[in-house]
Amino acid sequence: MKRMFFSLLIIFFCFQIFAQNAETKLVFEKIGVYSCGKQPKQVIFSPDDKFILLPLLEDEGFDIFSIEQKRIVKRINPPEKKKLGFAEGLFVQSKQSFFVSQMTTGNIYEYSYPNFEFKRTINTKGTWSKFIAYNSKCNMLVVSNWVSNDVSVIDYDSGNVKKLIKTKAAPRGMTFVENKNVLVVLSFDGGTIQKFSMKDYELLDSIYIENSAMRHIVTNAEKSKAWISDMYHSDILELDLKNFKIVKKYHVFNNPNTIDLLKNRYLCVSCRGPNNKVDYTKRSPANGKIIVIDTYEKKQLCEINGGNQPTGLALSQKQDLLVFSNFQDATLELYKIKFEAQPLP
Repeated sequence: MKRMFFSLLIIFFCFQIFAQNAETKLVFEKIGVYSCGKQPKQVIFSPDDKFILLPLLEDEGFDIFSIEQKRIVKRINPPEKKKLGFAEGLFVQSKQSFFVSQMTTGNIYEYSYPNFEFKRTINTKGTWSKFIAYNSKCNMLVVSNWVSNDVSVIDYDSGNVKKLIKTKAAPRGMTFVENKNVLVVLSFDGGTIQKFSMKDYELLDSIYIENSAMRHIVTNAEKSKAWISDMYHSDILELDLKNFKIVKKYHVFNNPNTIDLLKNRYLCVSCRGPNNKVDYTKRSPANGKIIVIDTYEKKQLCEINGGNQPTGLALSQKQDLLVFSNFQDATLELYKIKFEAQPLP
């Protein structure tokens, strides 16, 4: 018994010495590549991490991918499915709901979760509706409208549009900051980051970036910093939210699209790759990449080779899985995320 005790003690001390002389390495282990509908624009993990949902730009609704079965298990067809154009989705867990936007109609559709039963259609009163966000403090949905250059503010309970906030050209990504009292909106064609009050919807501040094409924004847990993808310059912008100033730029691969923050530190970026010279909506001449940035060390950490035009990207709720969609290949790629101890040199 004593011998076993001392053996365990030695193992424990050896482990402690190794831990003190080791660094953690972030590893992405490929699980597989799976087929889906045409032009998967976004990927969204369900709140319980059982499914991945894929709005389809050139297909009749959105696909449901089972993580356990590793396949598409269902296609949901909203009321005006023949008009295609399904762009973005959002789970609102407190309402047990999933929303999907349809650009071609200006509608968003609400479904129950986990049964995915159709609940209602909400018209945004805008044109070419894209990104959806929910504000739990005021029980409002906001939807960015690409062509009408405005953001719809929608009362969740009634589904009524309370306000159309006028923005710079082609509003896209959005997020709430300052205790959900402020809405930050990116303008893809307008080259502007704008701040609006959620009390009176007035413009509070703005930042202009020449020739930029800003698409997506995420924040850290403290809401002190945000990161923005700029497709034109192939940059990721770091925004100081307190002072509302750009404080850092990371140059990445061509056409950075969707971004997500891992462990409040590692920024994962889907980069679509170079445009087709004839038509940017066609297949790219080279495949895209996923770039991972260490926001603490302020440097690019690693990259993952993607398919043709990686577009949607998401991390699971447990932050142990990464998924991204290859827009032109009609596929999604799934990766296991690991943190492995590595001995120091």
